[in-house]
Amino acid sequence: MTRVGYDSDTGKYYFRDKDGCMWEGAEGAQYGEMKRISDGPVDGPEYNADQDVEGRGDGYTLLATDANHTSPGARSPSDNPYRMLFPFFLLIMVVLLLVARLFVFPGSREPSPAVLCPENSTASAIVPGDTCWDIAEDHSCKVEDLRHLNPELKCDALRPGDWICVPLADGSTTTR
Repeated sequence: MTRVGYDSDTGKYYFRDKDGCMWEGAEGAQYGEMKRISDGPVDGPEYNADQDVEGRGDGYTLLATDANHTSPGARSPSDNPYRMLFPFFLLIMVVLLLVARLFVFPGSREPSPAVLCPENSTASAIVPGDTCWDIAEDHSCKVEDLRHLNPELKCDALRPGDWICVPLADGSTTTR
């Protein structure tokens, strides 16, 4: 028995036995119970087993290296399915790099402008873990002196990287 056709509308395979009788397979199944649909040879175009590559009797299948025939499944290297997705992935990478630059590594931004401090005071950078009390002790002054030099200073909201003015203890002009 040889498969001679497939009807994609009904999903049925058609076979011909050695006597020439036509058989119809079950809907959606290539193998299984078959029903005879004709008795004897059917007039029509002659079936050539070499036309159906996957159903040839000798099992021969064309290779991609055959000189005279290109395989229907052969692709050129430029037909990679990910080729269409590359611009999308590139856009996602650019967005992720931008997010990392702005939110993950904010310290790499331009330094803030110089803080203008009055005479007998200097600018001091706030580092992680600093409190107004620690800064005042480091510079041998009181917290009230810090608040006097920095009227908008909020001790409960110190941010690392900000600058505040601190009084000079010994008259030098060093910055922390």
